Amino acid sequence: GRGSGGGGGEAEGGGGGKGKRETMKKFKKVLDGLTAVSSSALSQPASRETDIQETLQSEHFQLCKTVRHGFPYQPSALAFDPVQKILAVGTQTGALRLFGRPGVECYCQHYSEAPVIQLQFLINEGALVSALADDSLHLWNLRQKRPAILHSLKFNRERITFCHLPFQSKWLYLGTERGNIHIVNVESFTLSGYVIMWNKAIELSSKSHPGPVVHISDNPMDEGKLLIGFESGTVVLWDLKSKKADYRYTYDEAIHSVAWHHEGKQFICSHSDGTLTIWNVRSPNKPIQTIVPHGKQIKDGKKPEPCKPILKVEYKTTRSGEPFIILSGGLSYDTIGRRPCLTVMHGKSTAVLEMDYSIVDFLTLCETPYPNDFQEPYAVVVLLEKDLVVIDLAQNGYPIFENPYPLTIHESPVTCCEYFADCPVDLIPALYSVGARQKHQGYSKKEWPINGGNWGLGTQSYPEIIITGHADGSIKFWDASAITLQVLYKLKTAKVFEKYKNKDDKQSTDIVDEDPYAIQMISWCPESRILCVAGVSAHVIIYKFSKQEMTTEIVSMLEVRLLYEISDVESPDVDQVPTLPTPSGGSNSQPMIPQSHPSTSSSSSDGLRDNVPCLKVRSNPLKQSAGYQVELVIQLVWVSGEPPQQITSLAVNSLYGLVVFGNCNGIAMVDYLQKTVLLNLGTIELYGSSDPYQRQPRSPRKTRQPSGAGLCDISENTTASEDRCKSPTSGLTTPNMSDDDQKMNKFIEKVMSRSRNFSKTVVTDLAKMSRKLSLPTELKPDLDVKDNSFSRSSSVTSIDKESREAISALHFCETFTRKTDASASPCLWVGTTLGTVLAVVLNLPPGGEQRLLQPVIVSPSGTILRLKGAILRMAFLDTTGCLIPPPYESWREPNVPEDKDDKEKLKKRRPVSVSPSSSQEINENQYAVICSEKQANVILLPSQNCIYKHNITETSFVLRGDIVAMSSSICLACFCANGHIMTFSLPSLRPLLDVNYLPLTNMRIARTFCFTNNGQALYLVSPTEIQRITCSQETCENLQEMLGELFTPVETPEAPNRGFFKGLFGGGAQSLDREDLFGESAAGKPPRSLAQHIPGPGGIEGVKGAASGVVGELTRARLALDERGQKLGELEERTATMLASADAFSKHAHEMMLKYKDKKWYQF
Repeated sequence: GRGSGGGGGEAEGGGGGKGKRETMKKFKKVLDGLTAVSSSALSQPASRETDIQETLQSEHFQLCKTVRHGFPYQPSALAFDPVQKILAVGTQTGALRLFGRPGVECYCQHYSEAPVIQLQFLINEGALVSALADDSLHLWNLRQKRPAILHSLKFNRERITFCHLPFQSKWLYLGTERGNIHIVNVESFTLSGYVIMWNKAIELSSKSHPGPVVHISDNPMDEGKLLIGFESGTVVLWDLKSKKADYRYTYDEAIHSVAWHHEGKQFICSHSDGTLTIWNVRSPNKPIQTIVPHGKQIKDGKKPEPCKPILKVEYKTTRSGEPFIILSGGLSYDTIGRRPCLTVMHGKSTAVLEMDYSIVDFLTLCETPYPNDFQEPYAVVVLLEKDLVVIDLAQNGYPIFENPYPLTIHESPVTCCEYFADCPVDLIPALYSVGARQKHQGYSKKEWPINGGNWGLGTQSYPEIIITGHADGSIKFWDASAITLQVLYKLKTAKVFEKYKNKDDKQSTDIVDEDPYAIQMISWCPESRILCVAGVSAHVIIYKFSKQEMTTEIVSMLEVRLLYEISDVESPDVDQVPTLPTPSGGSNSQPMIPQSHPSTSSSSSDGLRDNVPCLKVRSNPLKQSAGYQVELVIQLVWVSGEPPQQITSLAVNSLYGLVVFGNCNGIAMVDYLQKTVLLNLGTIELYGSSDPYQRQPRSPRKTRQPSGAGLCDISENTTASEDRCKSPTSGLTTPNMSDDDQKMNKFIEKVMSRSRNFSKTVVTDLAKMSRKLSLPTELKPDLDVKDNSFSRSSSVTSIDKESREAISALHFCETFTRKTDASASPCLWVGTTLGTVLAVVLNLPPGGEQRLLQPVIVSPSGTILRLKGAILRMAFLDTTGCLIPPPYESWREPNVPEDKDDKEKLKKRRPVSVSPSSSQEINENQYAVICSEKQANVILLPSQNCIYKHNITETSFVLRGDIVAMSSSICLACFCANGHIMTFSLPSLRPLLDVNYLPLTNMRIARTFCFTNNGQALYLVSPTEIQRITCSQETCENLQEMLGELFTPVETPEAPNRGFFKGLFGGGAQSLDREDLFGESAAGKPPRSLAQHIPGPGGIEGVKGAASGVVGELTRARLALDERGQKLGELEERTATMLASADAFSKHAHEMMLKYKDKKWYQF
C-alpha cells in the first residue's frame, strides 16, 4: 500500500532557513493537495470499482447542538413558577437549565459565563429574570422553544446582591452591596428614578454601615411596605409612599435570610449563630421568640452555645394546622462529619433530613402563588451541589419523590461513553424490563410535582442507546431516543471481584491507587447483546444477556502474560523474530483451567512480583440477576516485577466467539466459548520477519530509569519540531516516516511538554500520578489540563514506555486478507500507534458442537499497510460502497435447557455472516477504510492498492474517527484535538463538512467524544452533563419540532377572598399603585451612568411573538444555537466579528469584576 510519502528531513536551523522552510511547507502542501486529488487516478487499475454513485453532498450537513442532559454542573441558584410548574436552575458558569414534566427540559447560556446569583420568574408570564455576579440583569423569554434574552441591564457602579419581584408586579426591587435599593421596570428593562439609599433607611439607628442588602420583600398584606434586611443584622420596614422607615429592628447577629408569615404581622430571620428570631412587625425592640433549632438547651438564662449559620429559612402556613418552618444549616459545631441537613419544624416535631451533598438552595412548593393566603406547602425542592431532591411534606416521614430526570449520569464519575443510534428495536424493551427490577422502594406515592410544559412532536423515531462506563466499575444503559434520556439498566462489574473490608487488606498488586474497577473501554454487539468491557486494572470481562437469574458456582477466569521483549542481539533490526505461534504451542500463552484460580506464584525466583493479576476474582458462588451475566474474566498478570499495562483497544465478535485486546506490550485473543487463550504476542512478534522499525532491545528489568530523565525525555531545548506536531500516542519516529514540522497549537504543546530535572522520588511519584491521570480512566474534574498526559497507556517508570508500539485499533470482519485471495474469509485487522495495519487470518471450526471441540486456528497473513499517525478506526465497504457490518449471531436466551430438537438444529447451524460480502463472487472488490490520527486511506481489496488518501490534519491530530450511516449513505466523521469536526464522503474521501466547533479544553471531552449513525454525536461537556450534537441538516431542521414547549397557557388562580368583616374593618391586603410612585413622572430619571441597557438577541422575537414557518424557526434556532457566539456554519463574518468583540468585552468586564470583587463599597 502507499505509505506516507515525501521527505521531511529539514533541520531546525536558525532564522535564515525559515523562509525556505515556509516555501517547502507550501510546496509540500501543494504536493499533498495534488496527491489527494490525483491519487485515485494514479493508483487505480482500470476497473469498475469506483463507479459508486456517492449521494452525500455538503448540503446534507449542518452542525448544531441538540440537547444537554444530566445534572447542571456547579449549580448556584434556584427558582420555581408555581402556576406554570417549571423549575429553573442557574450555575456558576452562567448556564440556565429549565425543567418541566419529565422529558421537557431546556439549556441556555449567558454570553458572559458569569455565575448566576439569583433567578426570579415572572409568574405565569413565560418569562424569567436572572441576576449574574458580573452585576448584569437579564430578561429571558420562555414563550419560545429555545428561550432567548429580550433585555439586559449592566450595572457599573453597584454590585447586585438581592432581587425581589412581587407577584403580578412589573417593578423589580434590586438590593446592592452598598446597601441601596434600585427599582427596575421589567417590561422596558429601565431603571426608575426611585432609590432607597442605605443611610436614609437606617438613619441614626446604627453608627456604622449596615452591610449589603440580603433580603427584600413586601408585606404580604400591604404592598406599600417593604421589608429590607441588611447583612449586619438590621431590618427596616420602609414605607414606599412617605419614603421613610416605619420601624427598624436590630439584632447583634448577621442575617442570612428573612421570611414573612402570610398575615403580614410577623416575620422570621435566620442568623449566623444558628438562631432564628421571630419579630412582631409593631414591636421593633426585641424579637418575640428566639429559637436555636440545633442548640443544646442551657438553663439559667445563659446564651445557648453557638451553632453553624442558618443559611435560609422559610415560614409557611397551613389552614388546618401548625405552620412549617423549614431551614438549611444551623447544626451545632460539635457534629463533625455530620452530613448537610434540611430541618423541617412543624408544631412540636422537628425532622432533620440528611443530604448526600451540601445544600445550594431550597424552595418550598405551595398550593397558592399569592403571598397573603394560607400557603399550604406540599413539597420542598432541595438543590444540592450534585443532586436535586424533592421532599413530600404531606406524607409521614417526609419521603422523597422518585426523580424522573436523568440527573444521575455522574453518580460515579463517567470514564467512557459509547453511543448507538438505530439499534435493534427489541433492545430497549429488553433492557428496560431487566432494569425495572432494580428499582428502589420507599419513594413518595405521589406524582412528580414539577410537571409544566408539553412534549415536542418527535419525528425521528429510531431507537438510540447511550452506554456510560464509570469509575466504580458500573455501566449504565440509557434510552436516548428522540432527544430524551432515561436510564434503562445498571450493571455493576465490580461484583465479580473480592471486596476488601478495609484498606489494609488491599492487595499490593493494585496498579491504581483508587477506583481499581474503573471502566476504560466498552465493546458491545447490539444484535447478539454480547458485552465486553476493559477495566483500568488490566482486566477484561465478557457478559451475556439473559432474562432469567442464575447462580454461577465458579466465575470462569483466564490469566494472560503479555510481554514486550526485543531479543538482546547486537544488531537492532534483527529479523529472527518468531512468527505467530499456533494455539497448541504458543510462545507464552497460558491457557488456564477456568475452574482454578491460579494466583499462587506471587513472586519469581529473584523476589519480583510475577504471574499475579491485579484483582482477585471471587471464589464463592455469584448470584446473577436477570440482565448482563458474567461469562468470563480475563486478567493480565505482573511479569517479573513489572505491572501489566492498561488495555488500549478491545473488540468482541459474537459469531466467532472471540474477544481480542491489546496494550503497549502486545495483543491477546481469547476464545470465550472454549475459554482458552488463542493468541498472546508482543507487538513486535506480530510483524514476523517484516518489522519495518529499528528498535532498541531491552529485557523487562534492565533499562530502569537512571534519574528523572525518563518521564521527561522531551526537554524544552531539545524538542524536535517533529515531536511537537505529532500526537503523543505515536511515540517513535521511524526512518521511513516523514512528520510535518509545523507547530502544534499551544494546548497540545502544553500537554506534550514535560518538565525536566526531577529527583528520583519525584519521578516515582509522578509515575504513580500519571498512571492515575493518563488513561481514559477516572474523571478528575478538578485537574488542570497541564496535569493530564495524552498518552493512552499508563506510565511505568521504564524509560522505553513512551516509545513502545501499542495496539490502538481492532476490527473483526469477513474480507480479503491477502492480495491473492479469491474470496473473503474471517479475519482480524490490527492497527497500531505507529500507523501499521496488519491482517490476521482466523480459521474457525464448523458450528454446533464442533465449535466447542475443535480449536480456532489463528495465523498471520503477511499483509502490512502503513499510514501516518496512530490507527483509530477501520471499516470495510462492499463493491457497491455499502458498509459491511462485522458478522454477528442473533441473541437467544442462554439459560434455557435445550431439548433434542434444539440440539439437532444447533448441530446444523453454521456461522452465518450477515455481511453482503459472504456471497460475493470472485471478481467483486471490497474497500478498506482506515482512519489514523493524521489521515484517512481507502484501500481496494484484494489488490491492496490505496485508491484514495486524504490528510485530515497537518498541525493537530484526530481524537475520534467513526464510519457512520447518514441519509441512507455512509461517511467518515472525525473530531480533531484543535476542535474541528469534519466529515468525508466514502469511498472518495471528499470533504463535506469542516466546522471549528470547540477547542479541546480537557481530557474529559477527548475521552468521551463519539459519533454514531444519522450524524449524531455526544461528549461529556462537564463532569455531570452529556452534550448531544448533530451534523445532519435534516435533524437540525426537525429539532424545533422535537423540542418541548416550556410555556403553556394556564389560568392564574383566583385571589384569596378578603371576607366580609375584613372588608368592613379595613383588614386584608392593601394594594398600591406602583406606577404612581416609580414611574418617570413621579420619580424622575435615574442617574445616567448607573446602568446601561442592552437589547438581547431575542428582543425582536419578543416583540413579534413567535414567528411562524420553518424559515423563521430555523434562523432562530441558528441564532440561539451557539452560546459562546462562535462562528457557526453560515453566520456572516461580520456578525461573527461583532459577537467576538462582545465576547471579549464581557470577558474583560468579568476580569474587572474579579479584580474588584472583594473590595468593599467604600474602598473604590
